[in-house]
Amino acid sequence: LEPLYEACLDRMEVFLGELEHTRENSRTQKFGDFRKELKSIEQHPNRRYFILKSIIINNLYGVDIMEEAIEICKLRLFLKMVAQIDDVRQIEPLPDIDFNIQAGNTLVGYATYDEVKKAVIGKLDFDNTINRIKESAEDVEHLFTLFRQQQTELGGAVRSDDKQVLRDKLKVLEDELNRFLADEYGIDPNKKPAYQKWLTSHKPFHWFIEFYGILKDGGFDVIIGNPPYVNYSKTKKEYCVIESNFETIKCGNLYALVTEKVFDLAIKQGHFGVILPLSSTSANRNSSLQSKMRELSTLYISHFAVRPSKLFVGVDMNLTIICGTCESNQTQNYYTTPFLRWPSSFRPFLFPNLSYVKNEEEIKISGFAKFGNDLEISIWSKLSAGINSIASTLTSNKMDSQTQLAFHSFGRYWRKCIYEKLSDNYQVFDIDEEYSSCVLCLLNSQLSYWYWIMCSDCYRFTKTDAFNISMPPKSNLPLYAKLAELLLKSYEQNSILQKKKARNDQIVIEKQLFPAKSKPIIDKIDRVLAQHYGFTDEELDFIINYDIKYRMGLGNDSN
Repeated sequence: LEPLYEACLDRMEVFLGELEHTRENSRTQKFGDFRKELKSIEQHPNRRYFILKSIIINNLYGVDIMEEAIEICKLRLFLKMVAQIDDVRQIEPLPDIDFNIQAGNTLVGYATYDEVKKAVIGKLDFDNTINRIKESAEDVEHLFTLFRQQQTELGGAVRSDDKQVLRDKLKVLEDELNRFLADEYGIDPNKKPAYQKWLTSHKPFHWFIEFYGILKDGGFDVIIGNPPYVNYSKTKKEYCVIESNFETIKCGNLYALVTEKVFDLAIKQGHFGVILPLSSTSANRNSSLQSKMRELSTLYISHFAVRPSKLFVGVDMNLTIICGTCESNQTQNYYTTPFLRWPSSFRPFLFPNLSYVKNEEEIKISGFAKFGNDLEISIWSKLSAGINSIASTLTSNKMDSQTQLAFHSFGRYWRKCIYEKLSDNYQVFDIDEEYSSCVLCLLNSQLSYWYWIMCSDCYRFTKTDAFNISMPPKSNLPLYAKLAELLLKSYEQNSILQKKKARNDQIVIEKQLFPAKSKPIIDKIDRVLAQHYGFTDEELDFIINYDIKYRMGLGNDSN
């Protein structure tokens, strides 16, 4: 916002300068608003201070359920302003932004006029009630405007009695809407102990009245946030939401509900940016959130690994940053980055070097793949063209031609599939013995690893991830049997027995496999698979060397 303010002030000065050299100079009314604005700068320590103060008062708003977070936010904004002052004698009263940055529960309360209208439907005096609430909200918004003007245009002083009048009017509206909301939660407002307990736990925040003017005009222009990554089931002990108000309730996490609220609060064609767990764009359980995202016209989705370096120190989680436009449109444009790994030394260059590719593919139910270039899109389309998947080779009934395979559910850089379950982290499945060697090769391949990175949360390797991969032709089965034998022999030769503490705190002996030492054989498997799927030499080279630095242990970073 600062360069926009600077540009506006520069243009005002140009207009007034040009006016000085015309006959219209005597017409002092022309550009009077420009003169007044530029005159306001003189009442402040310097121009930059004035610009930052204007931005903080007129453009920045925020809500957080933690009151201490609100106080820290306001302090940061104040420090930003004070840092522009060279002489302590220039310090003026800091702006009052108590009505800009507020504590409250983003998910509990009325956000729009329609929500308030729905709440009061059925009351005997519906028309009078809704009109009175609307008029009161408009009155409060008028006081808000005057309150802001007092700090930038009327000398910078805020009178305590004006602020109290505003607080009192807000309190009346809040109390009335709280009583309507409590009724929806099955709480009787007349039973004060229960009602007060509900208010304390739920901390309702009514966007409709707190930011009435903004929402009346369509919503916020830009919304950014880092929603809480908390299972909704855990918060139910403290507070709950009206579940019918959220299409993303099945996601089971607060970040999905907050992101949906972002879409509701933004103006049409407004912009948003949220930081979410990577699973938000890939896990099937988040399909309702993914569907909401796919309704929007434009999305830029960047994916960040937790190793070797973390996006946020202390957050041990793969993350996704989603920026976009809150507008529904028949034409959707989605852009993605690859799954990014980087050493801590690269952090200053991480965001400046982000590169996106247009991504029209849908994975699983409605998720977004992590494509970073057109080559990956081409590989995906060829891999997805197969008629049969691994799922077609599974068996559900005991039969003579049946065998078992087990794949490792976790693991950072390699996918492992063998004939035995080495630990509880292996998923076992029954398969037609005729296809067992082929499936074993496929699930150990680098192609499988790349496929998993593209469509998963890059943490768990699920049966959905594994069984959706398309199968090579039956004619190659003898070749896959030979390759599977070589691979398992190499795994065994390079394995070690290691002591580990089990969940019950007992010490167990577990066999550890090191697929990186068997890479030459895995490369052979990928070359055979490449012939089946019709990969070009460039596509095969990409798969064989995908993430190679980190997979071979050459890119480790203690940070």
